Amino acid sequence: MSVRMKAASLLASLAVCCCCLAHAQGTVPTFTRVVGGETYTLAGQDPANHGTTSIPTVLVPIKLTFAGKTTTMDATQDVSHILKSPLFSRYRFATGDETQYGDALLRATFPDRSQGHTLLGTPQVKAITIHIPAGDGYLLHSRRTGQSFAVVDSEYVEKELFRQFPKRDGQLIIAVAHNTTFYAAGDATVCCTWGTHGVDSATGNSFVLGSFLHDAPTIITDQDIQPLTEQLAEFFYDPSHDPHTYFHKKNAPGNYFAAWQRPAQDGACGGSGIGTNYFLLEPTDVNLKNNFPSATPYVARTSGFDYHLQNVALLNWYVRVKGNPSSYSFPDTQALTQAAKRCTNHAQQAARDAEPAVAPVQPSRLPGAHSLIGYWTGSSLAGDKPSRLRDVSPQWDVIQIAFAQPAEGGPDGMLSFAPPKGIAPDELKADISWLKGHGKKVMISLGGGGKYFKLDDVRDVPNFVSSVTRIVSEYGFDGVDLDFESPSLELVPGDTDFRHPTTPSIVNLIAGLRQLRAHFGAGFMISLVPEGTQVPGGSASYGGQFGSELPLVYALRNMLTFVDVQDYNTPPLEGLDGEIYQSHTVSYFAATMELLLHGFDVAGNPQMFFPPLPADKVVLGFLADYDQPDVAGQAMRYISSGKAPPGTAYTLRTRAGYRSTLGAMLWTIDADQQENYRYSNLIGPQLHGDATVK
Repeated sequence: MSVRMKAASLLASLAVCCCCLAHAQGTVPTFTRVVGGETYTLAGQDPANHGTTSIPTVLVPIKLTFAGKTTTMDATQDVSHILKSPLFSRYRFATGDETQYGDALLRATFPDRSQGHTLLGTPQVKAITIHIPAGDGYLLHSRRTGQSFAVVDSEYVEKELFRQFPKRDGQLIIAVAHNTTFYAAGDATVCCTWGTHGVDSATGNSFVLGSFLHDAPTIITDQDIQPLTEQLAEFFYDPSHDPHTYFHKKNAPGNYFAAWQRPAQDGACGGSGIGTNYFLLEPTDVNLKNNFPSATPYVARTSGFDYHLQNVALLNWYVRVKGNPSSYSFPDTQALTQAAKRCTNHAQQAARDAEPAVAPVQPSRLPGAHSLIGYWTGSSLAGDKPSRLRDVSPQWDVIQIAFAQPAEGGPDGMLSFAPPKGIAPDELKADISWLKGHGKKVMISLGGGGKYFKLDDVRDVPNFVSSVTRIVSEYGFDGVDLDFESPSLELVPGDTDFRHPTTPSIVNLIAGLRQLRAHFGAGFMISLVPEGTQVPGGSASYGGQFGSELPLVYALRNMLTFVDVQDYNTPPLEGLDGEIYQSHTVSYFAATMELLLHGFDVAGNPQMFFPPLPADKVVLGFLADYDQPDVAGQAMRYISSGKAPPGTAYTLRTRAGYRSTLGAMLWTIDADQQENYRYSNLIGPQLHGDATVK
């Protein structure tokens, strides 16, 4: 094929749509293009057309204030840097364009550009203040450097932003917070992102919400306008995006693509939108669950400041159409060197659903002081064949059956339970009896993520107690485990003291659990599996989901068998050393563990000290796939023996470690079995072979 024929073929695949520049009420100008046979809507003017489109812009620096705190995060100090940056000022990019970042992105997207430009107009600057209540975010500080950082609810900020900017037809609002990360879906366990973008559903305003990072704690690697350029680029590529649509589907507003793999994270599925599900991250980003986003920037060197720009995927990366020049990323054309690969999660799941290729390790002797605790769902191993409960690895000491859930159509407070599909009740009962006969403990876990349960009315407590009593008695469970996650357990406004809770659902749940213990006796096991926000998160803030299970732990501490915190469902937090840690590292596990072992000031208030738990009631929680077995093993070894692996930043207060910690928990036993017992075969012998987990 000749060069001319290749060019003609390429232009055909990137054909200009016949539609003209659109300007819907409340939104910025847009145009459409057919790329790879699909029609996509982009912000601004088609670069193939002559002339310049200027988008009226309002730059909104936000001052964030926090309940009970004197520290504020004020973005007004960042305005001058933002105005001089390639967001608004001309910069000569490697493509040869001397223009703004958004305009250069559009012109790099399409090979048939002529003289068309889309520029952000000189912005009006309108500063606002947003107060963050205790249940909608918190502040982090580095004791070593004195630097601060904020973690806040993006939905709350968006709501407050447009309460102050009710209608801005045809304008683009660029709102910026200083040194702030956001969590999505009103849930701090869904963290972290640098912002969001799209069309606000309440006002119809087009907007970009991001952060400016300057003099941030060293754990933050992105810098200055990198978060803003990421969200602005995604806005140009998807101006109709609904920021509350976390899983992009064909019937959702905005552009839709075939699901793509994330190049930076072992082929994990990124989603079907311009950015990843929930966090709107770029394919160039690295961000394990509940960590700060991180990406190699493009450095725009100017006379007064080196700006860090986000490298983003070009449109042809998503649709797998080779561009001209043949690059897939901007501004650095080498950030992505090949087109997107289709998401292979289904293939990965099929591999996991195969029978294990190795055998579970058999205990060399009876379990010692440490226990391996796991959650069993009965998910299939191959095809429709369910996993038998008695076939779990013999390394597991406590098996939590997931879940007894709110009874559909039943009275409030009532729970119901049925075995997994394909397993008869009598079969499950026999397996429970068999495991108990082999020295195992089998408990029923109540609730589960995504299941809404409330016990707001004291008259519903008998429903709760009677339904749980029936389930425990019928199946022969050794006890109950509580997995009532946000928003099932959230502190109501005005509930400020974990020692004297006033949230009805929490007060009634405490009463119900005491009744269950009185009915079944002292041998009845009760455990809590709080999300990290619900217990250690109370060190940062107390309200909403933050610290919501502290009243349960405090009131029931004498009858609790153990607390196994979901340390993987915990956003970045401070340790007792006053430094910031994020998940899936040995330092993070050690820091969150010591919060429980030594106690902490709730919301940083020394008058509200949450007392420590005994080590033999504390369990460290891990998540299959995110927490690799070697990291989990190193964390347990460090906590139990004080022997820190190389690179560990957190120093235990008790240098010799905690020999009597109860052990480790994993979600899930099924995943461990489907992945050739790679967790239980490693961590189980550590826990059982020696009291110091050598």
